[in-house]
Amino acid sequence: MSRDGAGRSVLNRLLGPTVAKFGHLIHVTSGRIVVRMDDGSEAEFGPGDVGSIPPGHDAWVVGDEPFISIDFGDALYAKQQ
Repeated sequence: MSRDGAGRSVLNRLLGPTVAKFGHLIHVTSGRIVVRMDDGSEAEFGPGDVGSIPPGHDAWVVGDEPFISIDFGDALYAKQQ
């Protein structure tokens, strides 16, 4: 996901100030992302990392390698209606 000149992901700019309304518990298998919380704090995750990302965040891929992770978090957002 690319960022605009204000440091927001494109989805954040299009959808509003908080893109992710759900949390994630991830295990990263490849690539890197930066996660920015609503309070401005940031964390970076890369291959082999396990992380808990609470609701209220934006994220974007760093570098050219595709970001791939296993998400064990609040998977109800993917539940078929």
